[in-house]
Amino acid sequence: MKKTFITLVLTALTASAAFGAGIFDNLVYNLRFGYSVGGTAPMGMPASIRSLDSYKLEPNFSLGLGIYKPLSDKWGLTTGLHLENKGMNIDATVKNYHMAIVRGGQRLEGQFTGHNASEVEMWMLTLPLQATYALNSNLHLKLGPYLSYVRSHSFRGYAYDGYLRVGDPTGAKVELGSDEGSRGTYDFSDDMRSWQLGMMLGAEWYFHKQWGAFADVSWGFTGIFRKHFDTIEQTLYPIYGTIGVSYKIK
Repeated sequence: MKKTFITLVLTALTASAAFGAGIFDNLVYNLRFGYSVGGTAPMGMPASIRSLDSYKLEPNFSLGLGIYKPLSDKWGLTTGLHLENKGMNIDATVKNYHMAIVRGGQRLEGQFTGHNASEVEMWMLTLPLQATYALNSNLHLKLGPYLSYVRSHSFRGYAYDGYLRVGDPTGAKVELGSDEGSRGTYDFSDDMRSWQLGMMLGAEWYFHKQWGAFADVSWGFTGIFRKHFDTIEQTLYPIYGTIGVSYKIK
């Protein structure tokens, strides 16, 4: 991840040098306020996840400063800094789903069948670097990478109304209930990454001289957990869509 960060910084510096002394000329600044919907998910739905039973909206608000640099009549670069909260609260039915839980003070790991409730929260600072194409003076399309520093993060939940086979599918069977004393809990917050890299696609439409609306989709290239974390067998990627309003301040 450090190599990726260095590469992104060098790319930005190289681009800046290419524009010469005029890099800070004709910059357009805007304030952005948005709301995100999405979650952390594997690539494709694995057979061990049978159904998604509930999805609760979280306070996934974002506030940011956008900076646009026109390079020609049609092309430009967009960057900035965004403060974002990306969260998820779901309940799913699983079968033979590998996980680790704590029940009665004892840590158990194996294959779980039953219901799994998870809550994720990530507060981050995001730096995008996007090529921007102007369809007309009011509508811009954007595509490019982003780098996020996750300042605080949590991944907690519990397994309930099912059973855990300790070790493998033929291991000892541990029944899990629905109340706090009989279900199994987990907290993988300490195993989450502090840096995330991904791609962002978006559009921005100015319906007024200063006011606009935007829609973005971001897809993480890196999972939310560190490389050697294998308690959850699938890699979970942050995938979110954001809609919001922008205000041009210059």
